[in-house]
Amino acid sequence: MSFLKEFKEFAMRGSVIDLAVGVVIGGAFGKIVTSLVDDIIMPPIGYLTGGADFSSLKYVMKEANEAAGTAEVAISYGNFINVIIQFLIIAFCIFLTIKGLNSLKRKEVAAPEVAPAPSNEEVLLAEIRDLLKSK
Repeated sequence: MSFLKEFKEFAMRGSVIDLAVGVVIGGAFGKIVTSLVDDIIMPPIGYLTGGADFSSLKYVMKEANEAAGTAEVAISYGNFINVIIQFLIIAFCIFLTIKGLNSLKRKEVAAPEVAPAPSNEEVLLAEIRDLLKSK
C-alpha cells in the first residue's frame, strides 16, 4: 500500500505535472513547426533551387531489384536536411519566446542600501569623543 501512496505523491508533484504539460505542448508545437517547414518554408526554397525537393534527396547504395525481391538501400540525407531546418526554426522560436518572457518580467527595483549599524566599538568611541569634546 505504501508503494502506491509514494507513487501517487510522486505523480502529483507540481514539477511532474508541469513536465507532462510541457511534453504535450512541445509535441503539438513540433507538429506546427513541421508543417511550417514542410508546407511553407521548403516549397519556396525548392523553387529557388530549381524545384529540388529536399525530402526526396538520397544517396542510393543499392538499387531495388523487384525480380530478386530486394529493397533499395539508400541514405536519405534530404530528410536530414529538413530535420535540421526544423530544429533551427524551433530553437529560434524558443529563443524569441524566452527573450519576450524576459522582457515582460519587471526588473526588481533595487532597495537603497541601508548603511550598516555601527559596531559596539564605534558606538563607544563616539561616546568617548563626545565626552571629551564637552570637557
